[in-house]
Amino acid sequence: MKRLMIASAAGICLAPAAMAETAVKFGTNWVAQGEHGGYYQAVEDGSYKECGLDVTIVPGGPQVNNRAMMLAGKIDFNMAGNLLSTFNAAAEGVPVVAVAASFQKEPQVFLTHPGKGKTFDDLKKLKIYVSDEGFASYYLWMKSAYGFTDEQREVYTFNMAPFIADENTAIQGYVSSEPLMVEKEAGWKPDALLLADAGYATYSTLIETMADTVATRPEVVQCFVDGSAKGWYNYLYGDSSKADARIKADNPDITDEQLAFAREQLKAYGIVDSGDALEKGIGVMTKEHIDAFFKSMADAGAIAPDLDYSSAYTLDFVGKGVGMDLKK
Repeated sequence: MKRLMIASAAGICLAPAAMAETAVKFGTNWVAQGEHGGYYQAVEDGSYKECGLDVTIVPGGPQVNNRAMMLAGKIDFNMAGNLLSTFNAAAEGVPVVAVAASFQKEPQVFLTHPGKGKTFDDLKKLKIYVSDEGFASYYLWMKSAYGFTDEQREVYTFNMAPFIADENTAIQGYVSSEPLMVEKEAGWKPDALLLADAGYATYSTLIETMADTVATRPEVVQCFVDGSAKGWYNYLYGDSSKADARIKADNPDITDEQLAFAREQLKAYGIVDSGDALEKGIGVMTKEHIDAFFKSMADAGAIAPDLDYSSAYTLDFVGKGVGMDLKK
């Protein structure tokens, strides 16, 4: 039996605690890791249960497509990459809606040897290892905004060795993982240049669901968005030990060192809690921010400039300051 929810102008009212929670499945974009910490925290600290949800996290992986699982009705919410996936959903007529942005900044970085990449323009002097996916997305913006060229791009094969061996190269990565990987393999700490701080202003780690879910179960969407925000505050600023233990249970290969590094990097670079989130709460999105990123990618030739993407996101569930009182 689903827990009773009563919507009011003031928000969602909680039903008696004795009633059963609504079962919800949330698919992540990769195997369990620190970048998913807020959601695991919300499961462990009761933030989802507080408003009536029993959430099961379904990890992603190389052979897992959780968006396809959501389209097939197997899961309720999915972790998307960034706003490009939102725009592409609109372009393809897929009835998926972004309802929150867990990350205010894209955590994508370029790593360089020490002293070789003090500024973003320094990258123009280097060969850059970029994946095919990156070449078709943020590298288009880099060419449009900064004048990078196709010729300086090298194909990234998820192998750090060529970069470590050549000081005149840079390589893509996530600020929360690859810097530690390089430091452990090479014995030196790479410099990291965050694309977001150079102007690549997409939201990242979006929470998305089906348009029908937004229309017919808004109380479930609101609870999941609110619970996720609280989970992220508690994971970043509180005791993350139980969430980390659950992550390790889902991904036995991850270490405490990796989890601690990811958490500290997310905080240090303001990936989750910066910009509008400082005033309106984690998960916030604004039309102005989305429109500005759309224009930058349309100018770069990545998106048709006349695309109507208004139905591919909603601001109804964010920007309410939920969980800000948990920040320590």
